[in-house]
Amino acid sequence: MDLIEAFTDLETNPDLHCGRLLLLLNAFAGQDAKGGIEGLTKLAKLDFLLRYPVLLERALKARGKSIRDVKLHAHEKTSVESQMVRFRFGPWDHRYYQFLNLLVAKGLAKIVHDGRRVSTTLTDRGQAAAVKLATTSEFADIARRAHLLKAHLDLTATNLVRFIYDTFPEVVSLKLNETIEP
Repeated sequence: MDLIEAFTDLETNPDLHCGRLLLLLNAFAGQDAKGGIEGLTKLAKLDFLLRYPVLLERALKARGKSIRDVKLHAHEKTSVESQMVRFRFGPWDHRYYQFLNLLVAKGLAKIVHDGRRVSTTLTDRGQAAAVKLATTSEFADIARRAHLLKAHLDLTATNLVRFIYDTFPEVVSLKLNETIEP
């Protein structure tokens, strides 16, 4: 298997994306592990920053926060783990519904409807899986960065969208469905 084929396999493997979302949801669960992320728009914006640690670093700088704990690796400065595209509301992966449905089907997450509000939270099983996943060398950086997002970018969806557009104006200038490059 060559390098390009290996990256393609990673991109098409939903487990990688589900693992990252599991860690993101866990970081937002709070002390009682009952919290979650309200709305798919907020989830997508947070995941955008988690998927692209170079841009997470830039976002933290824009908020006047330390970037020390991002701990970028050399390969992360030049490679793209997966693609996102410009959607109506900025960065979006058309597979979020698939990923969230997989987490729900595996009993790791649940979708809570409260009127027009939709929140995604972890089940007890999902939290246990996230805690275990966070201890692996492959996902430790993602877990740490997810907690940075919770600490420094836990904004309302509207304010997070505004922040993304202000901080990354190049995302706004892309055409719909155009690939976002970090």
